[in-house]
Amino acid sequence: MLVIIQNDPEVPAGNFNDTITELGVPSRTVHSYAGDQLPHTVDVSSVIVMGGAMGVHDTDKHSFLIGVKEFIRSCLRTETPFLGICLGGQLLADVLGGKVAAFSPHGEKGTQTVTLTEEGKEDPLFADIRREFITFQWHNDSFDVPTGGVHLASSIVCPVQAFRFGACAWGTQFHPEVNRSIVECWARWTDETEPMAEKYVADFVHSERSYQEVSRKLLVNFLRIAELWR
Repeated sequence: MLVIIQNDPEVPAGNFNDTITELGVPSRTVHSYAGDQLPHTVDVSSVIVMGGAMGVHDTDKHSFLIGVKEFIRSCLRTETPFLGICLGGQLLADVLGGKVAAFSPHGEKGTQTVTLTEEGKEDPLFADIRREFITFQWHNDSFDVPTGGVHLASSIVCPVQAFRFGACAWGTQFHPEVNRSIVECWARWTDETEPMAEKYVADFVHSERSYQEVSRKLLVNFLRIAELWR
């Protein structure tokens, strides 16, 4: 079974849920922010850890992150196929001893282009995805590739957009799971972004077809790696 860890009530799995339902892949969502008990890794076949407005170091305010980090460590020990998105990727990097910078100069928002590295072009998570692709960004923090990790993707503003550790653990800085309603919700989170909300949504809609194509391929690739889809 695929387990999705949701760390923020306003950061759901979005279009990933639609694809998982369409494909008939067995899954369940654990709402870590609400105190849901995290599963034992022996009971899951793969894990996706979602994003959130908090940072990896905000454990005093969001104590549930301590448990999520330990769960990620368990996934690494058992080599459970793992995908961390934005905060999820930052948590993976942090658990591996990598640097995660709060409010870094590499923050991005909106519909942006990401470019695969040479290693990324050969990585199974990005199979059949062109080297430059459109995705969505919404982060102030950023991670470095942890020691032993493989750098897979970058953007003009953020040099590390994705990495792999070992054979089956990935972290992405970009968001492949959003849909229009999520974009509109996030764009109105703060006074800083609210005046740009219509532009964020319009830019996303303009590139939505390409975005969804890439997002679906990435998720299907992950499900194949986890042997949940052929």
